[in-house]
Amino acid sequence: MKKKKKNVFIYPEKITEAFDGADFHIRYCLSFIKRYLYGDILEVGAGCGSFTRHYMSKKIFSTTLTERDKKNISTLNKKFKINKKINIVNKDVKNFDKKFDAILYLHVLEHIKNDHSEIKAATQRLKKNGFLIILVPAHSKMYGNLDRIVGHYRRYELDFFKNKFKSLRQIDLKFLDSSGYALYFLNKMLFKKEKYPSKFKIFVWDKFFTPISIILDFILRYKLGKGILAVYKKY
Repeated sequence: MKKKKKNVFIYPEKITEAFDGADFHIRYCLSFIKRYLYGDILEVGAGCGSFTRHYMSKKIFSTTLTERDKKNISTLNKKFKINKKINIVNKDVKNFDKKFDAILYLHVLEHIKNDHSEIKAATQRLKKNGFLIILVPAHSKMYGNLDRIVGHYRRYELDFFKNKFKSLRQIDLKFLDSSGYALYFLNKMLFKKEKYPSKFKIFVWDKFFTPISIILDFILRYKLGKGILAVYKKY
């Protein structure tokens, strides 16, 4: 298991690579946020580029990816070496001079010890009318062995995102992946000592249960799910 560095957990490559194949889930999550992605984008903790490769478009002028893990940085450099619009750096948000039209934390904020300070720093790096987009695991009561192993400081409740963050106006807040919620709960109960979900489990969840979640989430009006998506606009 990787160690923490300066408040940021380095995500294990085994999980990063396994999740990289969850295309249905990734595209589903991105379907709610692509409208906000244009101009200059900053994706914090890009991993091996699982989300990045799906949201690139002509509307985006430049994309900056931050990473702390050397293997992930190497993977990102290989994956996007021919894309001149993508810049890969090992850098904290607070250390950027440049401002961005959107800043993304996609399954990343839960790895950061002081999340309030991180949101404050990200807000300062947003342009006026820019978007802060956050996707995190939901439900504190579901925190378990897997969360500890992969370096999650916490899982989130909606109340955290109902807080009023300075200079930010919330424009979207919803649960996603309702069927994934049931699967995660059952997996936690039945496989208490499991360290990482197998590629087969991720395949089944992504290819068979994500399509079910798309329908269920809509029916449930996004009131239940394994993850929380929050979108803010800077005023």
